[in-house]
Amino acid sequence: MAFLSQAVGRIRPSATVAVASKIAEMRCAGKAVISLGAGEPDFDTPAHIVAAGHQAMLDGKTRYSPAPGVLEFREAIAEKFQRDNNLTYSPDQITVGCGGKQTIFNACLATLDPGDDVVIPTPYWVSYPEIVAMTGATPVFVSCSVDKGFRLDPEDLAAAITPKTKWLILNSPSNPTGVCYSKEELLGFVEVLRRPENQHVWVMTDDMYEHIVYDGLAFHTIAEVAPDLYERTLTLNGLSKAYCMTGWRLGYAAGPLGLIKAMNKIQSQSVSSVSTFSQWAGIAALNGSHDFIATHNAAFVNRRDLVVAGINAIPGLSCPKPEGAFYVCVSCGDLIGKKTPAGVVIENDEILVGYLLEAEGVVCVHGEAFGFSPAFRISYATSNEKLEHALAAMHRAFGALE
Repeated sequence: MAFLSQAVGRIRPSATVAVASKIAEMRCAGKAVISLGAGEPDFDTPAHIVAAGHQAMLDGKTRYSPAPGVLEFREAIAEKFQRDNNLTYSPDQITVGCGGKQTIFNACLATLDPGDDVVIPTPYWVSYPEIVAMTGATPVFVSCSVDKGFRLDPEDLAAAITPKTKWLILNSPSNPTGVCYSKEELLGFVEVLRRPENQHVWVMTDDMYEHIVYDGLAFHTIAEVAPDLYERTLTLNGLSKAYCMTGWRLGYAAGPLGLIKAMNKIQSQSVSSVSTFSQWAGIAALNGSHDFIATHNAAFVNRRDLVVAGINAIPGLSCPKPEGAFYVCVSCGDLIGKKTPAGVVIENDEILVGYLLEAEGVVCVHGEAFGFSPAFRISYATSNEKLEHALAAMHRAFGALE
């Protein structure tokens, strides 16, 4: 359609949002669905956070907030960075967005022009390359193969950087792989970024799953392990995942003042500001008890181990054990080329997950959407009972392939 912009033509719809819409459609039609597609904890928002949001409404905190966010919320975020990450940011260096996705969008729109490059390790979260492409810049992919444990190799990073590179986007723990980089691994990337020829490259580090790490691993972030990169780092985070607040739409970013001001300028001309009472709930989340996180993580570990064992017991599938987040990236190459009982050839991973949905009502997201094929992503942010049913359904469906 000639009326539409070039930017719309450069991007694809979000695969994960499309999956959520498909699930809603099927359920409205009365069909039974087991969703392993949503990146959303099945736990309710903790009661003390809900109470704070409710009280904010009762107190009349329902009007516009400043574009950067409520000052008290930004102060709480600054305290969180100091407490959890040993990072010092003033409230003026912090911006609050409608979820992590919007803060990434604001950062890209504030810094990227056509001709710029952004380095993105694969597999990646579905929205990174699409947001970059919307600006007219070019996503440059660096393969992190399953043979390397889905981990970025520093020299592969170095080879991807050119004079046109503006950003490296780094996500740890990762969606969709669950990889969590150690301090030593991050310092390997830092050494590449410290090279004289790479001084122009900034780091956008997406720490959304910071608190969802397992097996005694310690979380680290770039500006923490490399203070000399502080002025070249935008640290992104939010309350959606660990705090079970996906619908409250609270993301935030901290970085150099000039960049944050530019992001706030964009926000002032787009959404204006984030829901005010959500931000007061966010203050309670950051400043209140975090005991529920350990309880939830214990459940996630149990679910992870169930899924990893179950997947690796299905002929044609394999997956490594994630270190964080709540996803498993499943390799399915041995199933490509087979036929369904109806005679449909499984030509790619999108057809495979479509077959699983139609045959058994199990929803996953195809790997191509994450830049890794043939594969699919499972979210284990659901009950053990549903996971067991889904694994049994996969065994039936994939076992029926010829």
